[in-house]
Amino acid sequence: MPVMHFRVRWPDDSETRCYSPSSVVQEFFAPGERYALEDFLRRSREALGIASERVRAKYGFACSQAMDQLAEIERIATRFTGAADAEVTVVAFD
Repeated sequence: MPVMHFRVRWPDDSETRCYSPSSVVQEFFAPGERYALEDFLRRSREALGIASERVRAKYGFACSQAMDQLAEIERIATRFTGAADAEVTVVAFD
């Protein structure tokens, strides 16, 4: 199961390097694409949830690091909740 990292740029131009235990994130995001904040959160929840379940299927336990990453994404996103037209850009996969 290939570990993936993806970099995102928040509405304030700060960037975060995010972790996924699976390449499934590539099915939800495309480099260079901008996503409305709520859409980005929905996609992140689904992608990291699937990734965590893939770890469970293979090793018998969910991936706590994926869930920690999701919590960090949601924590950062609260800074922009209510901001009109807040978008998150997926910069790259690495």
